[in-house]
Amino acid sequence: MKARYRYRFYPTDQQKRGLAQLFGCVRVVWNDALAICRSAEKLPSYGQLSGLLTQSKQTEERKWLNEVSSVPLQQSLRHLKKAYQNFFDSIKGKRKGPKMNLPRFKSRKSEQSATFTKSAFAVEGEKVSLAKLGDLEVVWSRPLPSEPSSVTVIKDAANRYFLSFVVENNPEKLPDNGKSVGIDLGITDFATLDNGEKIKAPKPLKKRLKKLRKAQRSLSRKQKGSKRRERARRRVAKIHAEIKDTRTDFLHKLSTRLIRENQTIVLEDLNTSGMLKNRKLSRAISDLGWRSFRTMLEAKSAMYGRDFRVISRWEPTSQRCSACGEIGGKKELSVREWTCLFCGETHDRDVNAARNIKVAGGLSETLNGHGGQRKSSLLVASDEVSTRLLPIQLTLFG
Repeated sequence: MKARYRYRFYPTDQQKRGLAQLFGCVRVVWNDALAICRSAEKLPSYGQLSGLLTQSKQTEERKWLNEVSSVPLQQSLRHLKKAYQNFFDSIKGKRKGPKMNLPRFKSRKSEQSATFTKSAFAVEGEKVSLAKLGDLEVVWSRPLPSEPSSVTVIKDAANRYFLSFVVENNPEKLPDNGKSVGIDLGITDFATLDNGEKIKAPKPLKKRLKKLRKAQRSLSRKQKGSKRRERARRRVAKIHAEIKDTRTDFLHKLSTRLIRENQTIVLEDLNTSGMLKNRKLSRAISDLGWRSFRTMLEAKSAMYGRDFRVISRWEPTSQRCSACGEIGGKKELSVREWTCLFCGETHDRDVNAARNIKVAGGLSETLNGHGGQRKSSLLVASDEVSTRLLPIQLTLFG
């Protein structure tokens, strides 16, 4: 099973200049090849693009491409071909998930990256040596599980540098503890478990919204192309990086804890994209990261031998009484507690929903007194997790 391990590193001033040159060359190769692909009647192959790259290196306008390692330049062409393949597979229905768009031209203002394969880098003790760049001082937050097959150098919008290694990882399956949990996701409380525990979300965007607005107003007043505008842009990027890191750290810790404590995890299939169209709730929902949480649970369940289940979004988990199983009708979001008209049981809205999610997941330990399984549509999560999910699961900052 391939996974990514990500570490922070701090280059010297000379290495920063070398990396800036490398990122620029990778970006130019990508944009030149994309322009050729868009203008051609038939999409050229990787071999044809590679031949055109060799020819361009011999011209006066592109001879400076020889000053950096050729491996990241070739990898840029491979990534472009893969992007086109993903687009074609998406429109043909061969690729799962949302529809992919055509590859776009890269900008120097966005995140920069360059990939080195095994022939162009080496891990030597505490240092990582890259072709034509030298040794990098890496902050090793944890050891690599195996020898990496490739490494990607990344510079994000906040001018932070990372190394992302692709390694073979075969974690040991966790022992079956027989426990299960139903999880109801919400806005006020990020997650409510069927045992009554409520987990608050850090809501990093909400906490930094005033600071972010101030930084964005300052950025809008700066003259384009000036050094002051670049400093203001970097301040905005750093705030966004803090928001992302806080949210990702919370989601990783919570998902890992649930995977370690339970053999079976049951979640509701939420229509997140539809909910985001609600202007009153879109910012709050985006700040929580529901989809990322589900992706992490699915990936970690496959890695550690846990059973991850997703029930249908049409299951009336908030309307059904978890004690007697009767449906009491639709309730407004403002109703946080209610009493069942059939059995007289008083319920907390979120705890009741979490218990119904657990039962709807096909678990035998029902709470409605029937002692059997309630009929429900169950979307069984795939046992195999694609490599698209694993980088999210294993990417941690050093």
